[in-house]
Amino acid sequence: MKLISWNVNGLRACAGKGFEAAFRQLDADFFCLQETKMQAGQFDLSFEGYHSFWNYAEKKGYSGTAVFARREPQSCTLGMGLTEHDAEGRVITLEYPAFFLVTVYTPNSQDGLRRLDYRMAWEDAFRAYLTDLDARKPVIVCGDMNVAHREIDLKNPKTNRRNAGFTDEERAKFGDLLSAGFTDTFRHFYPTAEGAYSWWSYRFHAREKNAGWRIDYFLCSNRLVPSLTGAAIHNEVFGSDHCPVELTLDL
Repeated sequence: MKLISWNVNGLRACAGKGFEAAFRQLDADFFCLQETKMQAGQFDLSFEGYHSFWNYAEKKGYSGTAVFARREPQSCTLGMGLTEHDAEGRVITLEYPAFFLVTVYTPNSQDGLRRLDYRMAWEDAFRAYLTDLDARKPVIVCGDMNVAHREIDLKNPKTNRRNAGFTDEERAKFGDLLSAGFTDTFRHFYPTAEGAYSWWSYRFHAREKNAGWRIDYFLCSNRLVPSLTGAAIHNEVFGSDHCPVELTLDL
């Protein structure tokens, strides 16, 4: 089973930069998107053989998630069931007999960390949501989680220490999530790999220099680790300031 996750930074814009060709080339069983920046009816996109699920933000042109799935789920849930966190279209959960698949676009703490307090509340709520699912059956969670967990996960850790995505608070919350029973699947396969990034600023030729961050993840319940068969970062795929990340497993 192959899964892809990609923050497309505006699906309509990405569609003009080769999204459909990349979708077909990557040929995943599940294709999860973040930051679609769309409202219902704005863009007609479907793929033969896939069921599609969308969660739109109330604010136009902002946030949003989607999943294309070859297998029809038992159920689809939009959001976490929490009014204070569900207006921005950030979470989709598909339930299957053997697992839950969750895609997430974690809130950015923003310049000056003006949204850090909200981010901390979100992190606690999302961890509780995942652990509740995990008590029922194993979970695969993917998406732009807007944090580089360790210094190895970004090019310039020293100069970014108090910037959004690399604060001590955000990194600690990610560690709390892993401690709650989840595995960072890329680090499971590549615990010491350097220069493995999934996001690059559009400024300063960052992608050309590979001055990036790894902030896009596949996590899974620890008990799924024996089923993992591979992980990859597709930095050869363009169309967004992020690139797709991949997980394969035998379920």
